[in-house]
Amino acid sequence: MSLEQRGYSVLVASAMDNFNSALSDLLPGAACSPVHMVASVSAAKRMLAERSFDYVIVNSPLSDDPGVRFAIDACAARGTTVLLLVKSDAYAGIYDKVVVHGVFVLPRPISRQSLLLALSWMASARERLRKIEKKSLSIEEKMEEIRLVNRAKWLLISELKMEEPQAHRYIEKQAMDLCTSKRQVAEEIIRTYT
Repeated sequence: MSLEQRGYSVLVASAMDNFNSALSDLLPGAACSPVHMVASVSAAKRMLAERSFDYVIVNSPLSDDPGVRFAIDACAARGTTVLLLVKSDAYAGIYDKVVVHGVFVLPRPISRQSLLLALSWMASARERLRKIEKKSLSIEEKMEEIRLVNRAKWLLISELKMEEPQAHRYIEKQAMDLCTSKRQVAEEIIRTYT
């Protein structure tokens, strides 16, 4: 699936109407949908609590807060890439605070080309996060399977007085004979003996 076909949900926290309209024009319609715009950190926090976003763009300062802490917190959300735009005179100090949390930072004023470049970096970072999330899920699923198989082995040991290697072989052989996974065999053993 190409990046143009993949959809990115976007949360824009900005109190500047001219920035909001310029950004709306830059965001590719099909690729960046839905786009939610808010003017305050409190509204942005509520939106982030309700759902997850692929991109969070914070144009600091906002109406109720500079938004730096929010940018850090948003970056901690699973799978979210964050771009923080700050005044050029504050850039160096803010960059040092947020870069260790994975927040992208750009000084304002910003050119159209720089903003487009930042959006492409965010797409790259988001795709990398997707791969990490997918790998993490497969590891978690594998660990869950190992836990189930071990639980089933202990049930075979306690209920049928098998030795551990014998219980392990039994589960593997059942999975091969039934053309199913060890997880399904283990789940059946657990249902039978509990």
